[in-house]
Amino acid sequence: MTIDEVVLLLKASQATGLTTLQELILRSSWEGKTYTNIASEAHYCEEHVKKVATHLWEVLSNFCKEPINKSTFRQTLENYRLSKAHQQLVKEFNKAATAISLEFPSGPVSLNSRLYIPRPSIEELAYAEMSELGSVICIKAPKKMGKSSLILRLLVRANNQGFHTVTLDFQQADKAVFASLDKFLCWFCTKVSRELQLEPKLNDYWDEDMGSKVSCSIYFQEYLLSALSSPLVLVLNEVDWVFEYQEIAGELLSLIRTWREQAKSVEIWQKLRLILVYSTEILVPRKLTQSPFNIGLTINLPPFTKEQVQDLALRHGLDWTDGKDAESLMAMVGGYPYLVRLAFYHLVGKGGLEGDLEQLLQQAPTETGIYNEYLRQFVLALGDELEVGNAFYEVINATNSVNLEPVLAYKLQSMGLINLEGDRCTPVCELYRLYFRQYLKKTENFNSGCFNCEFRCG
Repeated sequence: MTIDEVVLLLKASQATGLTTLQELILRSSWEGKTYTNIASEAHYCEEHVKKVATHLWEVLSNFCKEPINKSTFRQTLENYRLSKAHQQLVKEFNKAATAISLEFPSGPVSLNSRLYIPRPSIEELAYAEMSELGSVICIKAPKKMGKSSLILRLLVRANNQGFHTVTLDFQQADKAVFASLDKFLCWFCTKVSRELQLEPKLNDYWDEDMGSKVSCSIYFQEYLLSALSSPLVLVLNEVDWVFEYQEIAGELLSLIRTWREQAKSVEIWQKLRLILVYSTEILVPRKLTQSPFNIGLTINLPPFTKEQVQDLALRHGLDWTDGKDAESLMAMVGGYPYLVRLAFYHLVGKGGLEGDLEQLLQQAPTETGIYNEYLRQFVLALGDELEVGNAFYEVINATNSVNLEPVLAYKLQSMGLINLEGDRCTPVCELYRLYFRQYLKKTENFNSGCFNCEFRCG
């Protein structure tokens, strides 16, 4: 069992569910924290925490038919397999809970959501790196792969450690902000200042003779970082929006490299922890395609595994323990989190009724399928990039893997449309192959540019 399964089991079996304190005790004990640590985090006296914990160990001992205490809790439960009766109990609980509050898969998965699938190895790696002096983390994945959900949890961890946190989303910046490097960095510094509830003081630190990058660095070093008593975790979200402005993007990345280097020798720069988040679906300009983010630790978010898909099915109240339904769904959509979650959203209705997976998969690559709106966005993007569209046309119509020009292969991989192994390209999933084959067949003049026009107007 995982800790999430332990929590679900107790929520399902207890008439009153689990209190916030009870869940905190379970999760913290699983991580090896002491009662003193737990009491401090929960703002309860240690004796009360021990009393509540004792009751939890008794309940779990009854489930497992063997004594369980804090020291044996994780070891015992990790090796324990849910009985069929317990599996049914959890299934019914999930189905009832899902019927009441089914979440449409849009935006980050909330902190208290039952539908969040942990990625322990990735999360722990990111947590550890964020604690390093002057660290830089680059989180890379196409849209709807779970970047926002991971960032949400990183920020909570940072806040719990007493760090300051600021998130900048470059999508929110007006186009005028990108008119020049100076204007962009002034906006950048002003925005961070206001997020930290500090009065912007650019006039005191900005020097045209020294240039924008040096002025920005001085502003951070002598004003922003000096004003903070604890580290600052600065999240730069949707960084690839800056790629439309190649000169600014190159200078920004150069500036971040400089800050990371300064952290090795200048103590105050060790306070800054940067997290760069970028959706590689946006086509990267050629000048920036050669490892623009080789600055710090790069984290690539992978698709869900079969086990994670089965876990998510269980959280939706579906019994997919034999693995056959999980295999059928993954044969169509791979393990892409959004595609998987959207399938579950439609399979489990508000009334807790199970939909027909076979019918959903049959309709998936058609205009009546649940993925049509999502896939049409790619259609438009490919229509705007005819050379890239032609390359993808070749991939989906080939019986074997295809060798593409490296830049085109990189762009298609960045969009999340192909898998790239060495120099060989294949579609990411059967859904893409079937859907785009269908529409590319309809467009005889694709090579002359009518592909995009048909879908914009059709």
